[in-house]
Amino acid sequence: MDKIKRQTSTEITLATIVLGFEVVVVFLTGLTIFGLKLTAPPGLALIVTGVALLGLVFAMATMRRGRVGIISGWILHALYFLPILILPSVGILAIIFGALWVFAVLKGRTIDRMRESHTFS
Repeated sequence: MDKIKRQTSTEITLATIVLGFEVVVVFLTGLTIFGLKLTAPPGLALIVTGVALLGLVFAMATMRRGRVGIISGWILHALYFLPILILPSVGILAIIFGALWVFAVLKGRTIDRMRESHTFS
């Protein structure tokens, strides 16, 4: 019997890659805010960073279970603009990763549609 390999969605693959890189950046951003003592209780930065990291892991884990992972990713990217209020230079990272996210989701979706229309029997 022929083994049929299920082709994974390009949208999901690219979105997961972006979120994976973002885990590192969010972790380092949280450590920077903590190290500079930019929050009232310094530990607050670590708590917020931990929650953000859990959100990113949740989005990556649910990526293959419907649209939950993609929707979570959109929400997390919107929330990634909040640290700009504490550390304005984070805005550059938020814009870069926001653009990467939009590109990954939209281009991945386009590639998936093209792939579906060119299936061979």
